[in-house]
Amino acid sequence: MKIALIGYGKMGKAIEEIAISRGHEVILKCTSKNTIGEADFSLVDVAIEFTKPELAVKHIHFCLDKNIPLVVGTTGWNKELDSIKEKTKSVNGSLLHASNFSVGVNIFFELNKKLAELMSGNTDYSASIEEIHHVQKLDAPSGTAITLAEGLIDNNSNYTSWKLADSNSENQNQLPIIAQRLPEVPGTHTIHYTSEIDSISITHEAHNRKGFALGAVIAAEWIKNKTGVFTMKDVLNF
Repeated sequence: MKIALIGYGKMGKAIEEIAISRGHEVILKCTSKNTIGEADFSLVDVAIEFTKPELAVKHIHFCLDKNIPLVVGTTGWNKELDSIKEKTKSVNGSLLHASNFSVGVNIFFELNKKLAELMSGNTDYSASIEEIHHVQKLDAPSGTAITLAEGLIDNNSNYTSWKLADSNSENQNQLPIIAQRLPEVPGTHTIHYTSEIDSISITHEAHNRKGFALGAVIAAEWIKNKTGVFTMKDVLNF
């Protein structure tokens, strides 16, 4: 499979290494110096996009217009998701987006939903989410933390929305998310349930970027020759 990388930072380099190890060829690396508008996509089977939130939507439209299946790992652009879904359908395109491509994190998403179901209606426990990422990560809370919050809210009747923990709100039905940015950390997400008696927590801690990169390549392998809008739930058959 011939892959184009849109964005060639640390994640792009990790994806390239894994893609090559799985027998694929990276034929394009688009950066700020070698933009998508200057590159030849005629031989590309699938593109993988990891850039910045303010660039992602432009890149999505570009690939849809060129009928190139696209895997998007950039987060922070989901307010445009409904219009992107409409365009993907109208052009019979192919898009796979995820807040996190790690197989382990996607298993963690399902554990979070199950725990939320078990805790639903139990007002003795207060829930919160804590996420830690490297200082270069621009969006806060992370897309992964938002996905976790949405999964918890959908399955726990105690909460109706989420908020950043430093925002002012006395609404007990808002789930607080604590977002920290620290040097040189791949990413940690923890769900806390705390009562006067005890605490229950589940945590996913990334040791490096390999899990995210492997998931992105697996997603690219899966989406080739498909049309529609997909997530990692489709890839992993959850």
